[in-house]
Amino acid sequence: SNFQSAVVFPNKISTEQQSLMLVKRLLAVAVSCITYLRGIFPESAYGTRYMDDVCVKILREDKSCPGSTQLVKWMLGCYDALQKKYVSLLVSFSYFILDSFNNYWICLQTITECYHFKFKYTHNGPLLDFGSKNKRNDSTITCADTKKASILLIRKIYVLMQNLSPLPNDVCLTMKLFYYDEVTPSDYQPPGFKEGECEGMIFEGEPMYLNVGEVPTPFHMLKVKVTTEKQRIENTDKNILKHGESNVPLRVDGDDPEE
Repeated sequence: SNFQSAVVFPNKISTEQQSLMLVKRLLAVAVSCITYLRGIFPESAYGTRYMDDVCVKILREDKSCPGSTQLVKWMLGCYDALQKKYVSLLVSFSYFILDSFNNYWICLQTITECYHFKFKYTHNGPLLDFGSKNKRNDSTITCADTKKASILLIRKIYVLMQNLSPLPNDVCLTMKLFYYDEVTPSDYQPPGFKEGECEGMIFEGEPMYLNVGEVPTPFHMLKVKVTTEKQRIENTDKNILKHGESNVPLRVDGDDPEE
């Protein structure tokens, strides 16, 4: 299926459509790798693909694993919103607990780890300046820049996932879409999604915010951030937070001022 294709880097990203295709594929690889390395679905739910020379696991619709099929459907719904430039995405691992509050029973979502995929779009042609501290003289983004950033992002996800202590056994995966209100019609919901109820959400434990990386193309920007329990990082090698394969290691973040 469209979802299962490998990430192929064109020689030049000259159209918004090429850029969108690349961002969709990258999102599929990132979400697949996270669920694979966090042990959410069995091996049979994944196929093997290559992203340049990096071997990656990609979710597939496995009839014996309804959860993976459901996630692929959600991802395709997310593609719809992404194509329309409406969305930012949160994938979280959580469990639900019933809690009584003023004599009402409410369902509280207790989040234990979440992954925020934030998309920025250009509405008037290529985005030339992302406000980066190291501004390039010509400030154009080449395909080589996009490819390098994409591979670095996936490598960092692998390193981080392999260094986090395991999730609790009884987690469930939820996917929430957040819309850019100024451009999104009030009644819009992509296939597979319904309007979110504003149920309580609490984060379990002390959160630690990590900036995993960002991938620019001339038309899009994808940023990936992780919030996990501090304890999960503390049981691991702190060096992964300090050293990356570039001068942009996994940064420990405070709250994102833009959000």
